[in-house]
Amino acid sequence: MASSPTDSITGTEYLIDARHCLEPLANAAPPTSEISKRAGVAEGTLFTYFKTKDDLINALYREIKLELADAMMSDFPRKMNVRARLRHVWDRYVKWGIANPKQRKVLAQLHVSEVLTNESRDAGSAPFVEFQIMIRHAIEQRIFRNDLPVELISKSLAALVEATIDLTVSNPSKANKYRDSGFQMFWAGVTK
Repeated sequence: MASSPTDSITGTEYLIDARHCLEPLANAAPPTSEISKRAGVAEGTLFTYFKTKDDLINALYREIKLELADAMMSDFPRKMNVRARLRHVWDRYVKWGIANPKQRKVLAQLHVSEVLTNESRDAGSAPFVEFQIMIRHAIEQRIFRNDLPVELISKSLAALVEATIDLTVSNPSKANKYRDSGFQMFWAGVTK
């Protein structure tokens, strides 16, 4: 991303504006004119930072995935047992989802987008490698069922976390019950 000292907006600010533009839309990305309008700059300025709208969308995906990874993997308890490490990831994911509803919605839309490149998907997965390795080791150590593919375990976790977040948002007084019960369901489904 190139910039000039006279630019009043940064590439990151464009990503923030793109996030807010994408949030209310189903699967269509907003026109660059709308993003630029919300940012308060000329439309052509956007292309100082991103060659195309698809580049902007891919950058937005990578940024949100990094935010999620930071929330989930910071202070990861590497020395703890698998259950404690998994619970750490679970709790952090739920907390991030509740605290960041717009990012969560945009990320869900981008996950099914045909605009995302393989490079962006790989970059979005990279911060979670340690988590994937933990799952593989748990399978090898026969803590987790060995008939379940790693990717199915990961997707199942994400699906149950999303359900937990949805229920918690709709009924906050039961937040602890949903968080604990959701984790118990996941743990029971992947362990021997």
